[in-house]
Amino acid sequence: MESHDMKDSGKGPALLRQYNEKRVLAYLRQQKISSRLDISRALALSKNTISLIVDDLLALGYVEEQGVAQTSSIGRPKIHVALNPSSIKAAGIMIERQRLHWMVCDYFSQIIDEKTFSLDTSQPQSVLAEIMRQCQQLQQAWPDLVGIGVGFPGIIDHQQGILHVSSHLGWGEVNLQPLLTCADNVPVSVWNNVKAAALIAREGESANDNDARFYLRIGEGIGGALLTEHGVYSGGSWTAGEVGHLAVLPDGPLCSCGQRGCLESLIGLSAINRQLEQRQPGLSWDNRQQSAEIVNEVMAQAGQLLGKALSQIIHLMNPKTLLIDCPYNVHPLFVENTLAAAQQFTLTFPFSRTQITFVTERFNPARGLALAMFRRFESVSLT
Repeated sequence: MESHDMKDSGKGPALLRQYNEKRVLAYLRQQKISSRLDISRALALSKNTISLIVDDLLALGYVEEQGVAQTSSIGRPKIHVALNPSSIKAAGIMIERQRLHWMVCDYFSQIIDEKTFSLDTSQPQSVLAEIMRQCQQLQQAWPDLVGIGVGFPGIIDHQQGILHVSSHLGWGEVNLQPLLTCADNVPVSVWNNVKAAALIAREGESANDNDARFYLRIGEGIGGALLTEHGVYSGGSWTAGEVGHLAVLPDGPLCSCGQRGCLESLIGLSAINRQLEQRQPGLSWDNRQQSAEIVNEVMAQAGQLLGKALSQIIHLMNPKTLLIDCPYNVHPLFVENTLAAAQQFTLTFPFSRTQITFVTERFNPARGLALAMFRRFESVSLT
C-alpha cells in the first residue's frame, strides 16, 4: 500500500492532514463530483485547507478538475472536482460451500474483473492456502490495490482473525491470522459474507443519513446485519443479526444448529427446495414454472414465516429501513404475505414507521468485501 500513503503517518499536522485527505476522498466517493467550496462547507474545513488537499489529490491522480460549474451568483466561479475512480481499487474474495468468487472494483464499486470457480472447502488449511495464492495473484495483477477483503459464512472475529464456527463449511475455531499478512503492502481483512454485503446498503448516501437499517439476506443460509452510523454492529460475540436462528414455528423441523423451527430451516433455499421436491418430485426453485400452484402455496407460507421474524427484528432493533435481499423477491405472493404477516405481528406504531424494501438486484458479498477495504483505506485514527 506504499504508493497510496499520502503522507508519512507521523504525529501532529501530518497525521491531521492525512485524516482530512481521507475525509475528502470519502466525501467524493459518495458525491462523485463536487467543488472546493462545497467540500469545505460539507466537511467544515477552511477553503485554504481544502485547496491544499485537492492540489495534493490532483498531483496523485486521485481527482481531476472537470471545468467550471454553471452558476448565476457573483464571485469566483466554482470548478468541479471529480474522483478518478480507476486510480483506487480494492478486491473481495468470497468463500462459500465448494466455491470461491473474487472481484476487483474501482473506487465507485464498479466491477473491473471477477471470477468464480469450484473449490473443495472441506479442509480449512487447503482453502486458506488457495486464498493466499489468490491474494498474491490479485496483487501482482493490480499492484495499486488498497486492500483485499476475504469473506466466509460463519461467526468471525475480524479483529483477531478467527473463524469460530461455520455450519455451512463445517469449520470450527480456524485461525485466519495467516491471511492478514499474506500480501506484501496490501492490507487483508476477514469478514462474515452477509455483514460485508450489508455495507452496500449505505452506498451513495448523503453524509448525514445515519438512520439505522437492517439488512437480511436469504440464500442457502439466512443472515443479517444491523447498520448504524458507526458501520456494522457485530455484538458481544460477533453474532448480532443472526436472524436465521430466530424460532418462528414451534415444533418445526430440526435445524442444523440443533434447534427446532428456525427461520433458516424453514425458508432457506435448501429448505424451500426440499418442500417443493416433497410436493412434486423434481420440482425446485430454479424450475418453479413447472408448477405455479405448488410454488404459490410454498411462497405464501414462506412469506408468512419471514413476516413473523421481521416483527421480532422491528420490536428489538427498531431499524428505520429493513432491506430484504432474497431470491424469492420476484414472487408477488412472497412479498405480499411477508408484509401482511409483519403488519399482523408488529405493533402498529413501529410498523408504520419502518420502511421494508425488497431488493430488486441482489447484493454481491464480494463487492461488499471490496467496499469494506475502501472504508478501511479512508479511516485514519487521530488517537
